[in-house]
Amino acid sequence: MLIAFTGGARSGKSTAALSAATSAGAPVTFIATAEAGDDEMTERIKRHRADRPAAWTTVEAPIHLAHAVEQVDAETTIVIDCLSMWVSNRMLAEGTDSARAIVAEAADLGERLRQRSGTAIVVTNEVGSGVVPATPLGRAYRDVLGSVNQAIFAAAERAYLVVAGRLLELQDPSDGA
Repeated sequence: MLIAFTGGARSGKSTAALSAATSAGAPVTFIATAEAGDDEMTERIKRHRADRPAAWTTVEAPIHLAHAVEQVDAETTIVIDCLSMWVSNRMLAEGTDSARAIVAEAADLGERLRQRSGTAIVVTNEVGSGVVPATPLGRAYRDVLGSVNQAIFAAAERAYLVVAGRLLELQDPSDGA
C-alpha cells in the first residue's frame, strides 16, 4: 500500500507519516532526503531524528532515492521524507534539463512503492498554492515538484492534504468523484 501526504511547511505532514508508519505494525525504514547545508538545516534534521523511534532504520538518500528503496526488504514499512527535498537536490545537482528524467523516475518509483508488499509512505510539500516564484529556477522547481507529486499520488491508494495538523483525504478523480 502506498500512502501519500502533502501540505505546506509545518502543516503536520511528517507527524502524520510517522503515525501511519507506527500503525503499520512492521519494521520501519525511514528514507531521508534532506542534507544539512547550514546550521538551521542541521538543527531541523536533528529534531526530525529525535521524533523517530530509535528502533527505526534511517537511510540517507538525497539523490539516489529509487536505489535506496530497492535496498529495503519488501515487507518493511518505508517512510520517504520528503520528495520536495529530493527534487531540489536533483535539480541543483543536475540542472533544470533533468526535469523530465526526475518526473519519469518519480512515476516509476510510485508504481514500485505501490506494488511492494509492505506499506510505503511518502511525504511531500504542496508548493503550487502560493506566490509564483520570482526566478526561472524557482518556477521550474515548482513545476517539476507538481508533476512529481501528481505521479506519486496517481499511484497512491490513500492520499491526504495536511493543514494545521488535520488530514483531508483526497479522492482519485477516476473514482467518479
